[in-house]
Amino acid sequence: MAYHFYLFFSLSFLLFTSCPSNSQSNQFCEAGIGYSEAGCGISSSTKLLIKGGTVVNAHHQEVADVYVEDGIIFAVKPNLKVGDDVKVIDATGKFVMPGGIDPHTHLAMEFMGTESVDDFFSGQAAALAGGTTMHIDFVIPVNGSLIAGLEAYEEKAKKSCMDYGFHMAITKFDDIVSRDMEIVVKEKGINSFKFFLAYKGALMVNDELLLEGLKRCKSLGALAMVHAENGDAVFEGQKRMIQLGITGPEGHALSRPPVLEGEATARAIRLAGFVNTPLYVVHVMSIDAMEEIAKARKSGQRVVGEPVVSGLVLDDSGLWDSDFATASKYVMSPPIRASGHGKALQGALSNGVLQLVGTDHCAFNSTQKAFGIDDFRKIPNGVNGIEERMHLVWDTMVESGQISITDFVRVTSTECARIFNIYPRKGAIIAGSDADIIILNPNSSFEINARSHHSRTDTNVYEGRRGKGKIEVTIAGGRVVWENNEVKVVPGSGKYIETPPYNYLFSGIDKADASYLSSLNAPVKRSESTTSSGRHSY
Repeated sequence: MAYHFYLFFSLSFLLFTSCPSNSQSNQFCEAGIGYSEAGCGISSSTKLLIKGGTVVNAHHQEVADVYVEDGIIFAVKPNLKVGDDVKVIDATGKFVMPGGIDPHTHLAMEFMGTESVDDFFSGQAAALAGGTTMHIDFVIPVNGSLIAGLEAYEEKAKKSCMDYGFHMAITKFDDIVSRDMEIVVKEKGINSFKFFLAYKGALMVNDELLLEGLKRCKSLGALAMVHAENGDAVFEGQKRMIQLGITGPEGHALSRPPVLEGEATARAIRLAGFVNTPLYVVHVMSIDAMEEIAKARKSGQRVVGEPVVSGLVLDDSGLWDSDFATASKYVMSPPIRASGHGKALQGALSNGVLQLVGTDHCAFNSTQKAFGIDDFRKIPNGVNGIEERMHLVWDTMVESGQISITDFVRVTSTECARIFNIYPRKGAIIAGSDADIIILNPNSSFEINARSHHSRTDTNVYEGRRGKGKIEVTIAGGRVVWENNEVKVVPGSGKYIETPPYNYLFSGIDKADASYLSSLNAPVKRSESTTSSGRHSY
């Protein structure tokens, strides 16, 4: 399926005065394989007035106008007056909110002998169509090298069309990795490191490495993240399924049950508590894992839980579909769980046990999924979601009354900006913030299908889902990039956003360390006679 994304030059005008408009370019850039970047450009100056909408931030909403100039929000006030030549978007009766930030994506990821089909252009174009204006992707080291991995991802991201940041995965630990962790934090703007407790023989780390990594993260003010499944037990579970003759997609879920996610989550939480450093648990998919996070947070430990939209709204019934192509598209890790887990995760999101929603967008097409037609262990793990997240969270959580509109902004944008230390540049509609804005019509509806989505994959795990609340306009960096069901972006127009260390979760860590040391009542001073000349019994 071919999609065309249109080169977009915004008109630049003076506020309150008029001047001749800049010329517009009508060049086209295609978001397909082999599209040309030659001649594609985008204007840097935009002036917009979003008028009459209800402006929603994470803790407040009000009817106001939003004036944008050169990619920055200039003013948020009722009844702003501007010249007739300023581009005006009428948002009356609609919600004006910060663009979504997806904390968990894998674009152009080399994995399980193939590469995810959405790159830093098609995946981002899909995101913009769904109201997400920034994402944070995971850099995978090259042969354990952080710097080589980062260079590879910097090359992949040259075609980006919206703002993005990076997390860094850690797959081994030695003096070189320790040094490179400091380099990427202090010089490259990466404040988070991910440790895979699953994927034995590939990405998985053991407890010794995890402990070293947690200590290094703490020393750098970087956030430790974990994919929490017991990789050794999963490997055993996979062997068990094969021995039982269960080779189809259902074997994937059966080989890695919720108890293994719960165990790894508990272990990671306890080790992070032992080191006294914050922990971020990615893609929380089960009641088992959620309950461990709830218990830790209740005790005062700094643990962040991230559900992903597939875990919130789907159940595992699709994995038992008689058609392999249908069943295999649902294969991801941790697996989509049985009915009941999703509802529990929704409840945890609504009551604050879980803090923000990602996607784990890692899309593979049906041809790639067919690599495992005779062995579920060879099915590339991953589902789509970068385009669907905002709509599904609104319909599932807001329309049902489980969270408020301000909470919607918090879990889809603001909390992510706070955790990764880019608030209020991102995640807010206030003067001085980046003009990453969406306009959502609560009275309009959406429908999801593979025919109309903007991902390059030929399937969609949310196929046929309908709901209320349609994002009608997306503005990224002050440019209208989604309007009238058209994406208007070009490769190379996105920006890399550095994420500084020492986010709010690190506040008070030093005091806690000092309190711990003072509580030890050790070492005990002992007289020399009791250690060297005392009586001994044998």
